[in-house]
Amino acid sequence: MCLAVPGQVQSIYETQGTRMGIVNFGGVEKEVCLAYLPDIQVGDYTIVHVGFAISRLDEESARKTLETFAQLGLLDEELEELRATDSAASSSAMDENAAATTDGDHGSIRQGGVPR
Repeated sequence: MCLAVPGQVQSIYETQGTRMGIVNFGGVEKEVCLAYLPDIQVGDYTIVHVGFAISRLDEESARKTLETFAQLGLLDEELEELRATDSAASSSAMDENAAATTDGDHGSIRQGGVPR
């Protein structure tokens, strides 16, 4: 299931000419593209779809939506999916880092420059 869970913008920055931000979804923070909402500010609530902020919400609407999702038991499910994708992304990044530090001669992973 893919619900539009409101999240609160925690920070805003630019990466390679694109407006980006960190959005907090009930304790799960995700990097989000803010290019479609150029006037969104830190503290605002937004709906995110596939990594893009697509709509701004007022705080009251965001809180009511989160409360309704929680009452229906849908919020935990959606937050678990967000955590799972976050965990998968972290795992992938660690795998890439490990691959980058593989000793080509012996195939062993190096940690701090010392072969294991």
